[in-house]
Amino acid sequence: MTVEPDISLARKLFDRLAEATSDGVGITRDSYGAGEAFAHDLIASTARDLGLETRTDAAMNLYVTLAGEDRSLPAVMTGSHLDSVPRGGNFDGAAGVIAGISVLSAWLQAGKKPLRDTVVIAIRAEESAWFPVSYPGSKAIFGKLPAEALELKRFDRDVTLGEAIEAAGGDPRALASGTCLLDPRTVSRFIEVHIEQGPVLVGSNQPVGIVNGIRGSFRYRHARINGVYSHSGATPRAHRHDAVAAAAAFIERLNAHWSAFEKNGADLALTFGQLSTDGEQADFSKVPGRVDFSIDVRSASAQTLEAFESVVLREVANVEQQTSTRFDLGPRTASTPAPMDAELISEMMDKAEALGIDARVMPSGAGHDTATFALQGIPSAMIFVRNHNGSHNPEEAMEMADFAVATRLLGAAMDAEPPMLRDCQPMENTSHA
Repeated sequence: MTVEPDISLARKLFDRLAEATSDGVGITRDSYGAGEAFAHDLIASTARDLGLETRTDAAMNLYVTLAGEDRSLPAVMTGSHLDSVPRGGNFDGAAGVIAGISVLSAWLQAGKKPLRDTVVIAIRAEESAWFPVSYPGSKAIFGKLPAEALELKRFDRDVTLGEAIEAAGGDPRALASGTCLLDPRTVSRFIEVHIEQGPVLVGSNQPVGIVNGIRGSFRYRHARINGVYSHSGATPRAHRHDAVAAAAAFIERLNAHWSAFEKNGADLALTFGQLSTDGEQADFSKVPGRVDFSIDVRSASAQTLEAFESVVLREVANVEQQTSTRFDLGPRTASTPAPMDAELISEMMDKAEALGIDARVMPSGAGHDTATFALQGIPSAMIFVRNHNGSHNPEEAMEMADFAVATRLLGAAMDAEPPMLRDCQPMENTSHA
């Protein structure tokens, strides 16, 4: 018998988060900052009021547990993150944590006791807008957070990730040692509910999607082209070292390669999210001597990422030679593609059909903490919720009716007998966004 999730509680939690973490334009819940702390405190106090067990680990991830009949069995786990990008929306991340709490609240009200422990985890710092490293909260869980990541500074303050974790009550020394905070063998499955961050479900008029894979990436967040400033009228073309012309040629070439990769069937996304001249030195009457930019490349295939990065580096050399400029790509960050568990996807599609839910299988173009769990050999999947207007902006517009459908499916998947654990896969200890 399906127990309907506690949507009334979900509404209250969403409203409380929006009220307390509004920045006047959107929502800001900074990683290891005041906004994220409020959200974690809200979920923890709500869980304790429901009579659920709560604990935190050295990274200050929050675990909420409904005890099972046999506590020696590997647990079923669900959850997501509670932080947001600056001036983001209220549902990105939070929907997954609140969905899990809604299921457990309903089970308690119905007197339902699961066979095994059922855990909702609120994961820290998924949004790398704050600290330039991927998934620090979930990587820390499995001892995969590089010690050097703790020295990375927050983008807007002179504070390191390690200092922020310690200020939040965590133990960065334990994280630096690579201590595993959760044995993957103690987790039977991990399922994350998350709003879709693109337009696919809106376009197909479906309330939910079941994710079959999460793209990996490589990034050059702080790249620069150095040319030479010179007079715009007095410097002939042959004598110019024009950084803007170099940037334009580079972007055009990489977009042409992207098109060729797609024509050959490759999954790929290329974005130059930032592009600027030096505001203090650039002028309409100067040949520009500097351009700052960023590159974000994503794919579900590690081989495609490797091949396209070779193209990027080759074109850097070509454009440098042709424009007499010099590229400095800066630090490289990356994340590993993560396929979802095929058996779990099949099971969830069957459950969706049994519940009368119109669902589709689809990839995730954005990164999520589920990738970390999947790469530890834990059978993992995601449920996307239809969401208008994308994400990472104040206009996120998930409808509660769609959230209820996704949470109903989550409850059914949490209540099932999980498959055997899969083998672990290697994980790249660098970064994401």
